[in-house]
Amino acid sequence: MRHCKISITAFMVLVFFGCKNETKETENITKPKIEMKKKQVVYQVFTRLFGNTNTTNKPWGTLEENGVGKFNDFTDKALSEIKDLGVTHIWYTGVPHHDVITDYTKFGISNDDPDIVKGRAGSPYAVKDYYNVNPDLAVNVEHRLQEFEALIKRSHNAGLKVIIDIVPNHVARNYQSLTNPEGTTDFGAEDDTTVSYAVNNNFYYNPGEAFKVPEWQNGYQPLGGENHPMADGKFDENPAKWTGNGSRASQPNMYDWYETVKVNYGISPDGKKDFDELPEGYDSEDYKAHFEFWKDKTVPSSWVKFKDIALYWTSKGVDGFRYDMAEMVPVEFWSYMNSHIKMENPDAFLLAEVYNPSLYRDYIKKGKMDYLYDKVQLYDTLKHVMQGHGKTDNIPPIQDDLNDIEHHMLHFLENHDEQRIASPDFAGSADKGKPAMVVSATISTSPTMVYFGQEFGEPGAEDLGFGDPTRTSIFDYGSVPSMVRWVNNKQFDGGQSTPKEKALRDFYKRLLNLTLNSSALSGAYQDIHLYNQQHTEWYNDKVLSFVRWSNDEKLIVVSNFNGENTYGFELQLPEDLVSKWNLSNGNYPVIDQLYGQYNSTLNVENGKAQVRIDIKPLQSFILKIED
Repeated sequence: MRHCKISITAFMVLVFFGCKNETKETENITKPKIEMKKKQVVYQVFTRLFGNTNTTNKPWGTLEENGVGKFNDFTDKALSEIKDLGVTHIWYTGVPHHDVITDYTKFGISNDDPDIVKGRAGSPYAVKDYYNVNPDLAVNVEHRLQEFEALIKRSHNAGLKVIIDIVPNHVARNYQSLTNPEGTTDFGAEDDTTVSYAVNNNFYYNPGEAFKVPEWQNGYQPLGGENHPMADGKFDENPAKWTGNGSRASQPNMYDWYETVKVNYGISPDGKKDFDELPEGYDSEDYKAHFEFWKDKTVPSSWVKFKDIALYWTSKGVDGFRYDMAEMVPVEFWSYMNSHIKMENPDAFLLAEVYNPSLYRDYIKKGKMDYLYDKVQLYDTLKHVMQGHGKTDNIPPIQDDLNDIEHHMLHFLENHDEQRIASPDFAGSADKGKPAMVVSATISTSPTMVYFGQEFGEPGAEDLGFGDPTRTSIFDYGSVPSMVRWVNNKQFDGGQSTPKEKALRDFYKRLLNLTLNSSALSGAYQDIHLYNQQHTEWYNDKVLSFVRWSNDEKLIVVSNFNGENTYGFELQLPEDLVSKWNLSNGNYPVIDQLYGQYNSTLNVENGKAQVRIDIKPLQSFILKIED
């Protein structure tokens, strides 16, 4: 839930296709079994922006002025096109009912106070009602839940699994569910507000102190200073609750997550855990053992509430969750939560936002997360290389460090928090993201995530109010220009897309589908970059190379991050790799599989192998060799 977005670099892949060599000796060698891990591709879409074709984009514009997308915009045709892009999972961002500055009182929904709402359309991470969906997204607000259920069904019919957000660390200051299932109550409904902390309180309090709206700075005013009856610098909350990012002040700073309140998971203000901890060795136990461990344990109220929420959506067909700021919640809760979800759906896709590498293994092994963001290592490093001031030498050590958990580290080059690749503050060009995308998608067995509009080179240039340009705002009403052109009056055929946008989407489609269909990309990995840095003339730190292989396919990835220079060199394969691949003396033709426009020859002689590479700025290849 940070407030920044990203860009991508340029990378290149070579997958070696070969033919049997005339001079090879036939050998009956038993190949070692290579562990295969299925590749997956997540398409993150900001739901309210996807189908909106209103191009007004007025700063602080209302829903009526700037328009809003609907669940129904995801037609069978739209979903089929997303699936064909090479996508397995679609993450509908901003589905749970969060605070919005649009009047829905005629539907029994209370108005939200601009003094505690970021933007006019509101932050998707200030959830007001976990048992219903954002009314903005419905054609018929009274039937908004049914419209989302219909979208789940359409998504499944298109062959897509559905992911939505859960934000366990915090909820909206004015949380109030209108549709609690029988037996469930709102967060805070049973809290003892006379004390700062109690194990079964859902929130932390400052008894005797009332909440105060932040002091606005640098000219900021809610709704851009528009005269609004509720924008009066006041919000009734007594006693004051702690703010979502952990601020204990009754008057948080405007740069705090002031629109939210922190959820208490049974950790006292001095850090004491008032719940059972996992016994030693449980990091190697499966989710069934974790479920059994918690079955007879008393856990804090907040744990039960979020578990019930997750199972509610699971029962409606949701296939997985993206957890916001998961590291701010104790790992024991995740063991409890995720083991309950997996007991209902063993194939659930559980993705967490965790930024501290020292916590990765605990949240995967103890917390039973399937996937974590690989942000501070791979993404940040790729970003520096794409911007021209980073070295590719820094990439192989990341894969070495994450070797034991590489499958669990989801790769991305854009999401709602990061700058757009094409934005001037990142790379300034979508083409600079192409080689980086190849590397990000092919360097491991982990899932790949693409943010909607990334496939068109969307620069996120609009200033819509609260959100910053260079990022597509998640707080304001508006539309995304490159998506509007592709949506083409709800034809979803790219009829208004520019030739450059069409070419970029074609690149993403070729690459993503390749990752899903290549057995090598589900298999083994070895770096050859550092070896070539030492042994190959003209090879340098703006190029990256590595290999991937399975029992029946061998790939070499070579990427040129330089946007100006063409490089030519004899790429070397280390002797140990030649041995692993059982390559006999001879010449192996290699043929591009991404565009079919590059041919070369792999020469093997006396345990040494090399292939001529002539690689243009930001170019990518994919080839294959048969042995």
